[in-house]
Amino acid sequence: MRRVVVTGMGALTPIGNNTEDFWQSLVKGVSGAAPITKFDTSKFKTKFACELKDFDPQDFIPKSEARRYDLFTQYALIAVEEALKNGNIDFEPLNKNRIGVIWGSGNGGIDTFQQQVTEFAQGDGTPRFNPFFIPKIIVDIASGIISIKYGLRGVNFTTVSACASSTTAIIDAFNYIRWGKADMIITGGSEAAITESSIGGFGAAKALSTNNENPGKASMPFDVNRDGFVMGEGAGAIILEDLESAKKRGATILAEVAGGGMAADAYHLTGTHPEGEGAYLGMMAALEDAGITADKIDYLNAHATSTPAGDTSELLATERVFGSGKLGKLNISATKSMTGHLLGAAGAVEAIASIKAIQHNLMPPTINATDIEPEYKDRFNLTLGKAQQKEVNYAMSNTFGFGGHVATAIFKKYTE
Repeated sequence: MRRVVVTGMGALTPIGNNTEDFWQSLVKGVSGAAPITKFDTSKFKTKFACELKDFDPQDFIPKSEARRYDLFTQYALIAVEEALKNGNIDFEPLNKNRIGVIWGSGNGGIDTFQQQVTEFAQGDGTPRFNPFFIPKIIVDIASGIISIKYGLRGVNFTTVSACASSTTAIIDAFNYIRWGKADMIITGGSEAAITESSIGGFGAAKALSTNNENPGKASMPFDVNRDGFVMGEGAGAIILEDLESAKKRGATILAEVAGGGMAADAYHLTGTHPEGEGAYLGMMAALEDAGITADKIDYLNAHATSTPAGDTSELLATERVFGSGKLGKLNISATKSMTGHLLGAAGAVEAIASIKAIQHNLMPPTINATDIEPEYKDRFNLTLGKAQQKEVNYAMSNTFGFGGHVATAIFKKYTE
């Protein structure tokens, strides 16, 4: 099978509106959490989130065009544009029939859906829906719009596996290219779910932190005081390409995709398996796919959302995969402590963090975790407080989603 490499990246996150700003904020341990500005939170238990900062989509997309797209699609287009510029990609000399888009999102146009249904409910009962209502809300529309914008006629679809969606998309893109079904695929994910319905719904499920007094400290993975995740928004875009195609056009190769694994907890509607059975199976499948043993992994970007049960089950699965002898050498970090949880976009953004760790031999920290669960405090290197320098040849990224979905991707340093 063909080798698959990363040749471009774009990021739109609560701690940076492009890849470099995002990375610098990660390394510095910057939190993106702050009081919500998108709506009145006075009646909500959770009043903060990780929103994009100093950002207006119309700085990137004309108003006449933007009105046809929900924010999650706008975020996708902006991240993809950066990835293409970053990869110095000119589609014209390439075979667009062999270039595809595989995108991930868990919620799609939830903001549009909420607005339109609310307006209908508050009206006189006469349907007055926006003619763009359906195209704006369907989850697959971002991948379609990306392909239309650039005239890409290859494989095109969207993966929906809750918070594992964009990692699933990356793994699918990896497979389509190595199987010879495409030469290049734009992949990643986007989410724009800081809305009344999302904050209210996740709050009702007791999934969100309610540390309203100190939002910047609220996302505290592995800490005994953690009380739920912090909602985030944004997008991550990654250009995957067949190695020979990339070399032929003189591309700068950022990293190589080594393998991917998917599994399921098959346990609970929203909760993870107490021993992390699905997480264990996903990580093992990814290692098998990459043809390596666990001791080759230098850095693990954990799913670690800061929920009481989820963080613990992932650590148990990690110990089972790597064995107690390796754990002290393996750097683990939870970048959601800074970005919040971008739901379906989390995997793509964290894949970018993992690739940057390989490029710079520098692992971003886990912030806010000061009182680690006693059982795990001395067993894991959680990269607490500050970034750590170390040779990173292989990086693993975990994502899990409601419904028991598990997706794990492994990236490695590119060598000829």
